[in-house]
Amino acid sequence: MKHGDIIKKMTLEEKCAYLSGKNAWATRSFSDIGVDALYHADGPTGVRKQAGKGDHLGLNESVPATCFPTAATLANSWDVELLERVGEGLGLEAAAEDVNVLLGPGINIKRNPLCGRNFEYYSEDPYLSGKLAAAMIKGIQSNGIAACVKHFAVNSQELRRMSMDAVLDERTLREIYITAFEIAIKEGRPKSIMTSYNMVNGVYANENEHLLKDILKKDIGFEGMVVTDWGASNDHALGVKNGSSLEMPAPGLDSARELLKALKTGKIDESDIDARVDELIEITLSTKNKKKIKDKEKLLKDNNKLAREAAVKSIVLLKNEEKILPLDRTKKIAIIGDFAFTPRYQGAGSSMVNATIVDNVQRLIGNDLNIIGMAHGYTRFDKEDEMLVKEAIELAKQADIVLYFFGLNEASESEGLDRTHLRIPSNQISLMEKLAAVNENIVGIISAGSCIEMPWENNLKAILHGYLFGQAGVGAVFELLTGRYSPSGKLSESIVKKYDDVPNKRYYPSKERTSEYRESIFVGYRYFTTANVPVLYPFGYGLSYTEFRYSDIEVDKDKVSFYIENTGKMAGEETAQLYIGIKNSNIFRAKLELKGFKKVSLNPGEKKRLTVYFDDKSFRFYNVATDAFEVESGEYDIYIGSSCMDIRLQSTLYVEGNMKISPYKKDELPSYFEGKVTDIQDSEYRILLGRDIPDGSWGGELRINDALCQMYYAKSFIARFAYKMLDKKLKKSLEGGVPDLNTLFQFNMPFRAIAKMSNGQVSMEMVHSIVKLVNGHFFKGMGGIISGYFKNRRANKMYKKNFLQREDRE
Repeated sequence: MKHGDIIKKMTLEEKCAYLSGKNAWATRSFSDIGVDALYHADGPTGVRKQAGKGDHLGLNESVPATCFPTAATLANSWDVELLERVGEGLGLEAAAEDVNVLLGPGINIKRNPLCGRNFEYYSEDPYLSGKLAAAMIKGIQSNGIAACVKHFAVNSQELRRMSMDAVLDERTLREIYITAFEIAIKEGRPKSIMTSYNMVNGVYANENEHLLKDILKKDIGFEGMVVTDWGASNDHALGVKNGSSLEMPAPGLDSARELLKALKTGKIDESDIDARVDELIEITLSTKNKKKIKDKEKLLKDNNKLAREAAVKSIVLLKNEEKILPLDRTKKIAIIGDFAFTPRYQGAGSSMVNATIVDNVQRLIGNDLNIIGMAHGYTRFDKEDEMLVKEAIELAKQADIVLYFFGLNEASESEGLDRTHLRIPSNQISLMEKLAAVNENIVGIISAGSCIEMPWENNLKAILHGYLFGQAGVGAVFELLTGRYSPSGKLSESIVKKYDDVPNKRYYPSKERTSEYRESIFVGYRYFTTANVPVLYPFGYGLSYTEFRYSDIEVDKDKVSFYIENTGKMAGEETAQLYIGIKNSNIFRAKLELKGFKKVSLNPGEKKRLTVYFDDKSFRFYNVATDAFEVESGEYDIYIGSSCMDIRLQSTLYVEGNMKISPYKKDELPSYFEGKVTDIQDSEYRILLGRDIPDGSWGGELRINDALCQMYYAKSFIARFAYKMLDKKLKKSLEGGVPDLNTLFQFNMPFRAIAKMSNGQVSMEMVHSIVKLVNGHFFKGMGGIISGYFKNRRANKMYKKNFLQREDRE
């Protein structure tokens, strides 16, 4: 232990209490022995430190902070240097607010485009996600605070996220869902990691010995603090035993008593508690002397400029017919769309930032363009307004070019809520079609945090996909529209033609309790390129105002080198992508996988030689027969592309591997060897798993880990009524255009989380009684709740009085 001298000064009861949060954002503190409180804040997009009384969902307003582009947007930059600078800006603002741990980045894989939180995650590819996260972590921690990488692991849906089980084979777990964390941890060296809400193969992530001990600590070598997602703790004692350092937000002293009881029964040892206390003290002390900037006003101005630069480099040009962009400044321009007046620049949920300043078109319009007028055109609600439509059409008739701002509204993407489709609200598309009927020069500017269907794209001559571009994003859009910069963003996810093309459509989000990852490794472009399923815009795709020529590829055992030349008339940046595949493999593989990339800036006529080095992940796969990453001998295809579907250069390389045992038989897994995984039968999936498929069916009795939204089939009338009220409140908020985050959280929350997030007001004993009531045992349940309340209250007072006299008071 690093801090045994401090730990010796703590009583057992103090140590047990110390391993759970004191309030929504901070730990307990014992200043007389040098243990200060550790303060957390949400931070994937900007520092969300609440100004008043803290709460997890952000019901109370947070302090003003720079809202950078979301992770999904930044990932389109493919720019590790940019991500590190954004991280540094976030870290400086966090330090200025006395935050020790910034909760981010989020690096979960975009398994399915319907996941409501995809805007918070980088990519469908683990290599790209890991590299960008490592850069962000380095930046955040450059001034002494801690980054907290999340959510470990296999967190791919929001529906019943706290009560569902992700069922997947070990190879898929290691290659797709863990690799991003492996890269981020080994290269970025974060001081903290957050566990996910869900179970992984039947065991909650926060107490999962295989995830935390075998993979995170032993295989990856992580030595920092592990913190639960807020309310994610199930069995606190098992969490402590298996490596979880801190239970958040504020479960109260019932959790401390749980550890004391576990010690008496031999479930855990005091050495387990000491190890976790040591990890918590280490991160507290290592972030104590964080660097603080003196001029916060200047910091916020600098970060706003950085937010605009980040948006400029991340926005993707998807289409540019007849080179309508950059705009001809002599043309008459009409601006149409409510998103131009009130931009949608961030997602909803725990990452929502109270932006310092937000660009909009009215503030930015100057003398650069000949703007003849602006019109809202549509409302945020999915209903047509005849007066707004008429005004927009009349304006479009007078213009040479229409800039149409549109996208997903605030109710479409949110933490706690998965999407039900990939469509833009119909009133916006209806207006677009009417505009196209009177003006053929429509330029679409999209705001959306993730993949959308675009059957209407033929109505647009050009498309700029801004994703969720942060507080300075509108200004970045105009930098690109006017040609001050050439677009350089490349898609970090595939944009499908239609949702039916997604490989796991049949398996997503879940079947009652279990979410079956039957598609295995075939996620995103890995599936589309292998199964030859066409997409609208492929992974890695993005246009520029200039052209790039690739030439002269050379490959050896260590690297691949090639030239890129700017053959156009404008300076620009290009991201060259290295993909690798293998011929005649003895295991099922994707046709190609991203294994490297490099972004280069070139002036017109300039030519540079780039080198991308192979690493330990270039040729490996996870062998379930030997439980190890291995390399298969064979001839590998080496591809250099402008996207996964636009391969410019190709070569081969023979690699001598170390695989002795092949883990699969082709005749047993024919669908996987063909890459056709949209309808995997039980018999084949069972072989892939190497065990029986767990039964995820709901029973007649609700349990403490079932979600409140399951109360619709509860035996208790009171519980069914409570469900109806929750459901009604949620639907009303969604119809109103802005999701109610508090209701969303409650809707998907399991019963046991009532205790974990009640700040000590509810004990686990009371939760068991609540479940009895819900299951129709009214008098037993109610009696247990009432007696449990007074018992818990007395126990809390006794604990504080007898064991926490040295604890600092707020």
